[in-house]
Amino acid sequence: MTLVDRLSVTELTKQPTSEGIMADPVILLVDNGSRRSAATLSLRSIAARLSESSGRHIIPVSLQHADQISPDELGGEPARLLPEFLREQLEKGQRDFILLPLFFGKSRALTEFIPAQVERLIDEFGPFEIRQADVLSPMPEGESLLADILADHVIRCSVDLGAEPTHVIVVDHGSPLPEVTAVRAKVTMMLRGRLPEGVSLGQAVMERRQGAEYDFNGQLLGDLLDSCTGQDADAVVVLVMMFISPGRHAGAGGDIEEICADAVARNPGLRVKISPLIGEHPLLIDILHDRLRAVKFSG
Repeated sequence: MTLVDRLSVTELTKQPTSEGIMADPVILLVDNGSRRSAATLSLRSIAARLSESSGRHIIPVSLQHADQISPDELGGEPARLLPEFLREQLEKGQRDFILLPLFFGKSRALTEFIPAQVERLIDEFGPFEIRQADVLSPMPEGESLLADILADHVIRCSVDLGAEPTHVIVVDHGSPLPEVTAVRAKVTMMLRGRLPEGVSLGQAVMERRQGAEYDFNGQLLGDLLDSCTGQDADAVVVLVMMFISPGRHAGAGGDIEEICADAVARNPGLRVKISPLIGEHPLLIDILHDRLRAVKFSG
């Protein structure tokens, strides 16, 4: 169920500003948020590049956590959270918003957290229009440009290694929702046709919940790295990151680096190259621009 579906009972309509003039929609690029400044700086960079590409002003906001980052780490500009930002805009008379999710799939952040926040604001301010663009990889079709990004990252890592990989592993954070894990499976399937024959392609999860009911997540990354060396003691692995921005898990000093370092310590012949993050690739802007164009602008 989309955000608009959840809020359809309010009969959302575009409202005039306090001056009686219809305002352009405020466009928000929304991520989940992190306590690491690098994540907010990445979000801002993506928003700036999308603004340049689309010719529209894109405002970066997070759902949570980012407000705990010291502004000193963010060039003196505090991070903005979606609920507080919407409140400020509503108090100024703005009644038209577009949310552009920086999410691969329809996580609970999009289907539960955001609708709950918006419903509270509607109770306080009355109806307003808020349209949510689609996620980066709408299922079941998926997004071929994501596979192109991952394939390009494999090539870049191969150049850095000076060797063709024997194994490519697509890794994401892990989700308790099968439909979100299905996004990783879909892009991995698309990636298969973009890799040389003979390269072993697998999927892994950084972390997962205990219990057989979460087996759909697949293998933990550390276990899969160990199994690569079981097949080939001198395995060369390119780890393809399905992470958009750096934070506690991805990027320098993150959990992924630690998992890989531990695996190499256990398996001295293993070589692992971690790919860049998806937020660094220019094709991400093309995907976001497509999602924004698909939103019906009023007027």
